[in-house]
Amino acid sequence: MTRRKLSKDEIELWHKVVEHAERMPKARVLPEDGSTPDRPLPKPKPKREVRPGLEPFTVGSRAALPPHPHDLKPSPARKLASDPLRMDEKAYRRMKRGKLKPEGKLDLHGMRVDAAHGALNRFILSAQASGKRLVLVITGKGKDRDEPGPMPVPRGVLRHQVPQWLALPPLSQAVLQVTPAHISHGGEGAYYVYLRRGR
Repeated sequence: MTRRKLSKDEIELWHKVVEHAERMPKARVLPEDGSTPDRPLPKPKPKREVRPGLEPFTVGSRAALPPHPHDLKPSPARKLASDPLRMDEKAYRRMKRGKLKPEGKLDLHGMRVDAAHGALNRFILSAQASGKRLVLVITGKGKDRDEPGPMPVPRGVLRHQVPQWLALPPLSQAVLQVTPAHISHGGEGAYYVYLRRGR
């Protein structure tokens, strides 16, 4: 069965319809001679409607930022560095460089947590009562555990506990500033404790 060719009137009518119709994807338009086209017309690009006051969306613009590495607990030195300065800035710089000589020293090496807490309380309160301003508390850096469990355990229990104890009553009223000691006085394994004047 052969295909019938379109008449001139039919082709004219078709072109009128095409003028008033919106083009759809893969729409076929017959050529004027009445033959069928070989391939579909390309899809018309959709017009983006941008509302006033809104930024146009681009792919990936709302993607979540890559996750930060887990930092469960900051190191004591980093935590103390973020504390506000409550003492004279010049004296603080000299203390950090190891230029101020501590007037007293407490060594907590080898002590259990409960014994160390009591010894620290007695030492700080008696140092303040006797008029001392700068004391050194040695905690040690702590030992690496041979078999760490599923929960991360901070290295050096006393090294992490001492700054917390100094920030809580009854010691908080006696302590003005705490900072890691200079390398000449023990470095990360010791703390300078600058005391308030006794009342």
